[in-house]
Amino acid sequence: MRRLPLLLALAAAACGHAEAFEDGVLHKGDLTVRLGPVPAQWRRVSLEGADLAFRDDAHAASAMFDVHCDRRDGDAPLSALTAQLIMGTTQRDFENQQVVPFDEREALHTTLRAKLDGVPMQYDIYVMKKDGCVYDLVYVALPDSFSAGAPDFERFARGLHAASPPVGAGRASDP
Repeated sequence: MRRLPLLLALAAAACGHAEAFEDGVLHKGDLTVRLGPVPAQWRRVSLEGADLAFRDDAHAASAMFDVHCDRRDGDAPLSALTAQLIMGTTQRDFENQQVVPFDEREALHTTLRAKLDGVPMQYDIYVMKKDGCVYDLVYVALPDSFSAGAPDFERFARGLHAASPPVGAGRASDP
């Protein structure tokens, strides 16, 4: 599920995780993904549709990482994949949207302000396609606290490195 409105549920979500995540490395099937440093103040929470989710209570923010492989939307342009993540928001004001180098590929990096259920929020989103997989990284916070927590998210997101499974091996896929 690629709907971002669920991020608000992070504040109340309980812990419980199906994927193996240790020392900044996520193992999902045959796929291994290294991420940047997880800030000490982030606490891991469970979010349906995300491989990793964190709550940053100090900055009233949430961060999410998801990867899915071998699905039909892998052929969609990065802009369409980003649009799926912000479905349910209104009054969107895109501050920046550009293609950037990311883990030896290109990612669409989007920053915007939008309302979610009538509440003003600020978003930092990276969407990348690599070796048949789509990678989503999202940070969302109240506008007043966004800039204080965004640098931690940038280090986390920009540390992403995905190791592809060997040729002929299966890929991590969603049930």
